[in-house]
Amino acid sequence: MAVGLQSLLRTVVDNKATGLHIRGNSNAYVRLNGQMKPIDNSFLTNEEAKKMAYACMGEREKKKFEQNLTVDFSLDAKSYGRFRFNVFRQMGKYCMAIRHIPPKIPSFKDFHLPGDILKKMADNRRGVILVTGMTGSGKTSTLAAMIDYINTSRACHIITIEDPIEFLHPDNRSIVSQMELEVDTPSYMAALRAAMRQDPDVILIGELRDAEVMKAAIAAAETGQLVFGTMHTLNVVQTLERLVGAYPVEQHDQVRSQLAELLRGVVCQRLLPNKTGGMSPALEIMVSTPQIRKLILENRPSDLVKQMQLGEFYGMNTFDQALAKLYKQGTIDIETAQAAATSPDAIMLAIRGVTDSLQVEE
Repeated sequence: MAVGLQSLLRTVVDNKATGLHIRGNSNAYVRLNGQMKPIDNSFLTNEEAKKMAYACMGEREKKKFEQNLTVDFSLDAKSYGRFRFNVFRQMGKYCMAIRHIPPKIPSFKDFHLPGDILKKMADNRRGVILVTGMTGSGKTSTLAAMIDYINTSRACHIITIEDPIEFLHPDNRSIVSQMELEVDTPSYMAALRAAMRQDPDVILIGELRDAEVMKAAIAAAETGQLVFGTMHTLNVVQTLERLVGAYPVEQHDQVRSQLAELLRGVVCQRLLPNKTGGMSPALEIMVSTPQIRKLILENRPSDLVKQMQLGEFYGMNTFDQALAKLYKQGTIDIETAQAAATSPDAIMLAIRGVTDSLQVEE
């Protein structure tokens, strides 16, 4: 008898896995501590995988899948929380990549995030805050924690535009309007244009996908909103280069000027396996200061990195410094730190710097 989807989702939740992979003519797999692990006695034929996938989809999702052979959507599994689905095909087989979204909105403490600096960023009333990283790096959880902090700390109107909606934010001190692409709005651009007439204070854009959406996000910040967005970039310098590079060369100076004025912070994150078997976030953080704004305007990326290295007072640090701190705290081992570092030499210098800093504090 074929294993059921509810049983597989229960396995994800019970094992505190972050994801589930279902593949035709294969066992199912969970992603546990960053690694794929097969689930015993979970073999599904391709036809069984197809039936399971179609049972999860509504008519809109089925139509989109049959047109594009891939579709994204989310489902509420009640006590298990929500799950984000991507249904796709490979070599004719039906597959699903499913990510677990916990029922409780995470706090900064839950995910071992630097709450003080992230709260300070979220306290801004206008500007742009970017949270970046590869798929599965925890961007959604970090943004959810920041939006929840605003929702519980001040009375305003928060609009989120997502594809699909993941964490659900109930009205608290704020009211929260959550829009899902192709359900509540045809596109990010249409939602952003409409948002300007919906009296927002805070706008979250699920992904800054192209220059048009980036321009709209900057325009919203210029009119007085606080705008959050995500990008698939690895570090602060790459994030700035991607933003500027999305525009024609003749507009680059103008874009740098806008970013220097409007950026309030950039958080780039990765999840790393820790020594206790879980995952820990490493964050590169840039905060807007007069010197940071000057370096963005003058396009001096190497000096920007140096300023972040020296910016601990403002809550800034580079990835290497974040890795060194996790290592010195005993959270990750040296092999993990070196594998994720800019270079083995760079991480050793960062570790020495963190050690010197700790000795000064003592």
